[in-house]
Amino acid sequence: MPTRQTLKDFSNDEILIAPSLLAANFANLQYDIYEAELGGAELLHIDIMDGHFVPNLTMGPSIVSNLRNISDMLFDVHLMLTNPADFIKPFARAGANHITFHIEANDNIERVIELIRNNSMSVGLSVKPNTVIEEVFPYLEYVDLVLVMSVEPGFGGQSFMADMMPKVKAVKEKINSLSRSVHIQVDGGINADTISQVAAAGANVMVAGSSVFGSKNGIKNAISLLRSQL
Repeated sequence: MPTRQTLKDFSNDEILIAPSLLAANFANLQYDIYEAELGGAELLHIDIMDGHFVPNLTMGPSIVSNLRNISDMLFDVHLMLTNPADFIKPFARAGANHITFHIEANDNIERVIELIRNNSMSVGLSVKPNTVIEEVFPYLEYVDLVLVMSVEPGFGGQSFMADMMPKVKAVKEKINSLSRSVHIQVDGGINADTISQVAAAGANVMVAGSSVFGSKNGIKNAISLLRSQL
């Protein structure tokens, strides 16, 4: 298995497609992940939910570890957890390459960032729709990615919230003013009709769930369609 990558290996000027595992067929994850990789997806977005921070439960480190045995993709793990610090080491051991956690979580932000770095992963910070983007500005010197949620986190298949795009523009402007190389990710409702709007706002990492894994035309064709709109 090749040396694990992090987001630092990608330019923030490059558009990256990150299919969201939450929308995949859990009865045949190996096939869906393989098709996404063949389709040219650079990341696999893995949502981890605890039933407290968001009203849903998903998977734990053991499933991510099993997935690591079948895939060399960059695992982009999104912790929607009340206490993310408790799970940094378990997901690092499971094979995560990158961890994003929420600024609204209970743990100390600086401590969680340090834990992720100390476990050889790149680090992201996310904001829910009701959180002002300026909350992340003090941490832009220390993170590799900012995730702007364009739906309320917790469930897949929700409608895209276009009114989140000013947040993307604002954080992009702030990143440029700092001359930092920070990726901007958007998660929620991204499909062939919305992806160009997201890219125009300044995002370069596109999380797409239902529009990829739920496509009637197949996973590879769905990824190609997304790229064709950029």
